Amino acid sequence: MIKSMTGFGQATLTNGDHTISVEVKSLNSKFLDLNLRLPRIFSEKELELRNVVAERLERGKVSLSVDYIQTGKQEVLQTYNETLFLAYYHELKKLSEKAGATNFDNLFHTALASPGVIQSNGKEELDSHLWEKVNDLIRQAIENCDSFRIDEGKSLHEKLVAYIKSIEVALLSVESLDPRRIEKIRNKIKGSVTAFFGEEGFDTNRLEQEIIFYIEKLDIHEERVRLKTHLEYFLKILKESQSNGKKLGFIAQEIGREINTIGSKANDADMQKHVVAMKEELEKIKEQLNNVL
Repeated sequence: MIKSMTGFGQATLTNGDHTISVEVKSLNSKFLDLNLRLPRIFSEKELELRNVVAERLERGKVSLSVDYIQTGKQEVLQTYNETLFLAYYHELKKLSEKAGATNFDNLFHTALASPGVIQSNGKEELDSHLWEKVNDLIRQAIENCDSFRIDEGKSLHEKLVAYIKSIEVALLSVESLDPRRIEKIRNKIKGSVTAFFGEEGFDTNRLEQEIIFYIEKLDIHEERVRLKTHLEYFLKILKESQSNGKKLGFIAQEIGREINTIGSKANDADMQKHVVAMKEELEKIKEQLNNVL
């Protein structure tokens, strides 16, 4: 069973305290290219999330985003040193008066931004119960994305099988043309030699030996056998439980090598038509494999 690298999954939770939304998108890529977008409160969990995504989605250009909105009672996450603020403010006001300034509007903001006035209450820690909810949603979204990939993989599987079958049909046509091709080459060589030397102007046995030598160089039996084996192996890997796009890519390269060799040896216009047809189907296979996990 193959999987597509294109996927989408999301999961949302809304209650009286908060709204959490997780979205996972993936596209094809040779390696795992992960982009995480997390609220600052969850930033400490980034490495953990990267490991979860890598384990489940394996490969692809993956984007995971988490949106968190607190809807319940809001806590003040910082306090203010009132005594220190007033001290700064009065000192700044004295300086302004000595300098002859009459507008004190900016003194408030200046004093508030002074060192030690704003203090954190130390409560900006990630709540374990909140993270458990977020973690469950993230894993659910990843599973939904993976299910999407499986469904897309079924469609890719059907296309790849159809392309392989088309190559098999073209290969059968090549096999049926091969005996006639050899005979045409033999007759063509004999005809050319006869036309040049005449009926008695050459050694028939020597000519036959040269023809056999030439035809052996054009023999495509081994290529046909190997191509058929590669096609069968491709279909076998497609049926395996583990998706393996890279292995299918290597097999496709071997298929292309045999098709090209047959084309270079064909020396026959009718056979070349089927070779071109096989190449067209192979290009479709390679294009689809770019998106197989």
